[in-house]
Amino acid sequence: MKHVLALSIGAALLVAAPALSAPAAPPAPQFVRGTVTAVTPTSLNVTSREGKKLTLGLTKDWTVQITKPVTVAQIVPGSFIGTAEMPQKDGTGRSLEVHVFPPGVKLGEGHYGWDLKKGSMMTNGTVGKMVANKSGSAFDVSYATGVRRIVVPAKTPIVQIVPGARTLITPGAKVFMAAIPTPGGLITNSVAVGENGKAPPM
Repeated sequence: MKHVLALSIGAALLVAAPALSAPAAPPAPQFVRGTVTAVTPTSLNVTSREGKKLTLGLTKDWTVQITKPVTVAQIVPGSFIGTAEMPQKDGTGRSLEVHVFPPGVKLGEGHYGWDLKKGSMMTNGTVGKMVANKSGSAFDVSYATGVRRIVVPAKTPIVQIVPGARTLITPGAKVFMAAIPTPGGLITNSVAVGENGKAPPM
């Protein structure tokens, strides 16, 4: 399961960059959200959400992850999750999306800047105390340097990350990737695709 969303949720900062080409200080990944326009065995053409036309190289061992919609019931104490969130004045984070990692997979742990929306943060960690009500849920997320209370409104997208087949990556597919800048251009070892045509929420 080493490559499960190696591209995603800050995990690229710890996993994807060293896996692709790791000198003493590997370059920071570039996050790409967009729609596939063409695929070859070694490359992927994408129109980004900003309208840019990009070509990304694919490593020989590139993998695919599906973001499968689930309910908040899939999140229990001990789950390892990631959430893009907006910091609130009361010190909590208001979730924009939640993704649940497979059992035993813990990637990108911590609390750091994210680019889903201006001012957004990413929090990856282990779920502790949970509270649910009609307006949504709230839970504590612990990581190596702290604990953060995350508020999840009722209609927040929640997905489970599961392995997928390369055949899912076709023109029209909505994808999310972390790509590493190299002298030859951007390159990635993992592509996330939403289930049933939906875009990965992260």
